[in-house]
Amino acid sequence: MQFWNQLNKAQQQALLARPAMADKPGLAHAVSDILEQVQSQGDQCLLALTKKFDGVALTQLRLGKDKIEAGIARLNDKSRQAIDLAYTNIRRFHEAQRPLDVKIETSPGVICELKHQPIASVGLYIPGGTAPLPSTVLMLGATAQVAGCPRKVLVSPPNKSGSLNAEILYAAMLCGIEEIYLVGGAQAIGALALGTQSIVRVDKIFGPGNSFVTEAKQQVARMPGGPAIDMPAGPSEVLVIADAQANPAFVASDLLSQAEHGVDSQAVLVCDSADFAQAVIAEVKLQLTTLSRAEIARQSMQHSRYIVTAGIEQALEVSNAYGPEHLILQLDKARDYLPRLTNAGSVFVGPWSPESAGDYASGTNHVLPTYGYARNTSSLGLLDFLRRYTVQELTEQGLRNIGPAIMQLADAEGLDAHKQAVAIRLEALK
Repeated sequence: MQFWNQLNKAQQQALLARPAMADKPGLAHAVSDILEQVQSQGDQCLLALTKKFDGVALTQLRLGKDKIEAGIARLNDKSRQAIDLAYTNIRRFHEAQRPLDVKIETSPGVICELKHQPIASVGLYIPGGTAPLPSTVLMLGATAQVAGCPRKVLVSPPNKSGSLNAEILYAAMLCGIEEIYLVGGAQAIGALALGTQSIVRVDKIFGPGNSFVTEAKQQVARMPGGPAIDMPAGPSEVLVIADAQANPAFVASDLLSQAEHGVDSQAVLVCDSADFAQAVIAEVKLQLTTLSRAEIARQSMQHSRYIVTAGIEQALEVSNAYGPEHLILQLDKARDYLPRLTNAGSVFVGPWSPESAGDYASGTNHVLPTYGYARNTSSLGLLDFLRRYTVQELTEQGLRNIGPAIMQLADAEGLDAHKQAVAIRLEALK
């Protein structure tokens, strides 16, 4: 437990540092080496690294239709119904985000338009490993489906049977995803970006992942002609702001639900009461004993922070400085504080809004900015799967109206060809 007012600026910044940043130089080099292998060796590299990291010897990367159907057939009715409900809510929320095209006459005879078009080819990275995430299939796949993206490519690390779990396969089927490849990690990002013998490269890559996946996405986005990425979404994190009236068990459960994602996740409590912080710490220890992923959560909670502030106003300042991926408000009249919270990927308001709701079935997207990128990056939405472009059309009168101004501006910039392109047209209109 740390008291914010007892720390100097450097100590405060260190307290809010993310755990996965420590080995940044070594991480960048390791990912760069993997991307070079993918580029030079293609499928051979993917198969070798899958055997090395996932312990599965595959003969091909693409998951066949027969295995997909066999996997879906194993899904029980309760899981099917839960996925159906989540899929319906996610689609409903994202369909409401459809943007309107714009068409306006800026000057007489000058028509300008803003249009939207789905991105032709999208790569959807679905984390696997210790916790396969069918929910991420829905978050990415349903949104791409609503946007109308023609080609949707799913990549995910294989399980020990050389396939994916039934929930992932069923969610992919609902979302109309037909291309599924058994590969994960930085090498999967490299395959989506560069292409291999089996995987045709995509235009944009989506999806959360560990620090290797995040670093790979950033590196391929810097390549000349490389793909766009949704955001640098890495290891997950949560910050809870609570007052002394909050329920310590609720807060502890939210911290632990984040911690069980992985050992590099981070959970932060900011409150105005040392006694309340101690109650949460005790509740975390108690609840840890009940979790199937207790060891992962316990390691993750080593990165946890329990910060005591002088009041809730200062707690809001700490949250804005941290810029959490998930922000939970366990406060009296919690909604009243929303206007003062400037940096968060997704906000959960009040005691009955656990982060789990947004992770699975409320309808909002759980692909969110981490590492403090919430200061300048939005949560994933329908617009991320669309590209905007503009159209302009000038009539003869329209060119007469704005042509002289265009020529004057081109002349001021010393761009004679720009000026000439207008001048010869105006001359033709005489």
